[in-house]
Amino acid sequence: MTVTVTVHAYVFYSLYVVNGSTLMSVTGENSVLGAVDAMGGVYMLGRNLPIWAVVMIEFILAYTLEITVGSPMSFRLACKVFDPRETHPVLFETAIICATVGIMCPAMSLLAAFLYYPYYAGFNGFTLLANWIKLVCYNFPFAFFSQLFFIQPLIRTCFKVVFRRNAETVQLVKA
Repeated sequence: MTVTVTVHAYVFYSLYVVNGSTLMSVTGENSVLGAVDAMGGVYMLGRNLPIWAVVMIEFILAYTLEITVGSPMSFRLACKVFDPRETHPVLFETAIICATVGIMCPAMSLLAAFLYYPYYAGFNGFTLLANWIKLVCYNFPFAFFSQLFFIQPLIRTCFKVVFRRNAETVQLVKA
């Protein structure tokens, strides 16, 4: 669930906040969606793709990276600093969130640097490096604050609501 919310937040952030004014000035449109429509989609992998395709590609990459690298490494990093049996759960969860952002933000920014690279201008390693550093600088503050104060609390609240109802239903059935 976290990856689903995060990918949608990042696509919105990238299109509207980071690139919105550029898209509107290039196309002459007065809205970001109008600019994306005028361009024939969002530029990715050397062509313009519909927004739903961009969300799907980023979701698949983010989910795979989170499952294989992000979650296992962030838990291990948090356990190196805090003992989960002796640390308050909120502090331990915060350490995991911070470690996850520290791992996932540079990794996903590197993937985005490849996905959104201006291939029409030819490929240059220094341009890729500069784009990656720029993306990390844009994305890290957004990732840190959105994960810590919005996305993770939202997901935890949703899980509490869903599993509290299931636990109450199980108790009623047993009674």
